Amino acid sequence: MDPQLVLAGAQEALSVRRVFGDPIHADGVVVVPVAKVSGGGGGGAKTGEEGGAGYGMSARPAGVYVICGQKVHWRPAIDVNRVILGGQLVAITAILTLGPILRRWFASRSAAV
Repeated sequence: MDPQLVLAGAQEALSVRRVFGDPIHADGVVVVPVAKVSGGGGGGAKTGEEGGAGYGMSARPAGVYVICGQKVHWRPAIDVNRVILGGQLVAITAILTLGPILRRWFASRSAAV
């Protein structure tokens, strides 16, 4: 396996075409999908021996550009899983923080009575 050939394939895969999708035309409006693409690769070989190379990439939707006449608007993609995870982290933090505070408060009220 030629490492240069593998890395050339990786470079082709991580192109602008992966970031900006084909424009969609409908009713005088153009929608251009956008993704966040990241990746990396590498290879190696010992002198006189077979080598190897590889790469990996990931893509996530970022949003769309909506072009209507002379106006361009950005519409971000919403990652619902990330929103739910953020809400759960806030709730857990609130429970862990407020629990001891409320216990002390109730204990001090009981001692005062």
